[in-house]
Amino acid sequence: MKTSDFDYHLPPEFIAQVPVEPRDHSRLMVLSRADGSITHRRFFELVDLLYDGDVLVFNDSRVLPARLIGRKAGSGGRVELLLLRRLGPGLWETLVRPGRRVREGTRIEAEGLWGEVMERKEGALRVIRFSDEEALERAGQVPLPPYIHLPIEDPERYQTIYARVKGSVAAPTAGLHFTHELLHRLRGKGVQFAFVTLHVGLDTFSPVRVADPRDHPMHKEYGELTPQVAQQLTQAKAEGRRIICVGTTSVRVLEQAALGGEQCGESGEIEAFSGWTDLLILPGHRFRTLDGLITNFHLPCSTLLMLVAAFAGQRFIRLAYQEAIRQGYRFYSFGDAMLVL
Repeated sequence: MKTSDFDYHLPPEFIAQVPVEPRDHSRLMVLSRADGSITHRRFFELVDLLYDGDVLVFNDSRVLPARLIGRKAGSGGRVELLLLRRLGPGLWETLVRPGRRVREGTRIEAEGLWGEVMERKEGALRVIRFSDEEALERAGQVPLPPYIHLPIEDPERYQTIYARVKGSVAAPTAGLHFTHELLHRLRGKGVQFAFVTLHVGLDTFSPVRVADPRDHPMHKEYGELTPQVAQQLTQAKAEGRRIICVGTTSVRVLEQAALGGEQCGESGEIEAFSGWTDLLILPGHRFRTLDGLITNFHLPCSTLLMLVAAFAGQRFIRLAYQEAIRQGYRFYSFGDAMLVL
């Protein structure tokens, strides 16, 4: 397996800069693993593609206002901060730009609060203690992916409508297509909902830079699958009902939970999970939990694309992406969606 196996050329005009309105009117490519067919729908037609008893698994993580613009005390030099991980009260692992001149003890001021660099880590990573977490949230901005070059008028448009647990620095974008009306229609058909949490880290945007993807160092992200949800999913599997993950982040939580308790796949039990995961899912992975996947179209050579290829098959995904480009689909965070069954 080579990283180059997951590369493809995407003309820049295919990268969606703004979201479709309303959310559920994005396009939906439907891939059938059973017969290898590809069909084209709209996302609101998801109701017609799911069955009574199917379980949709959503990631309820909410994007933090993690981007902060500040000034170095004394020199007044501009500093941009991206909060990556909360280590304790007021204490954050942070990406600092420009980082080379931000040393331990540097004090940074921004809109009613200040932060002090407590530890210098590799590259531009710093551990910073902030004076006031509430002020920190008020001063911050929702960070957008680096390939989106237009400002977003409403920051809530980069949140899923069911986001509730703060902790991500990027949205679990497969969920951006859902509206309250669509959820209501799905419930009316008998589709069940389950919610897990995975706080998306900055590494989601990082392409794999090593020749062999198995050598790629995954950053750890915090996830949680409650005992109640584990029981709900275990019952669904026992009754032969489909589990369909909304996004690759939901997949990683379920598969990490399954790896934690090797019973899943043999006895059918899905165990609760709470903790950090650096699970890298590549072709050859034996999926223990899911029967379907809703996802967006991902960056070349990304771990997200590799996960989707692991579930649907490398050749099938390569053909699907070629078809998406031919058909003018919109790619990445604000782009169109894919349903793999």
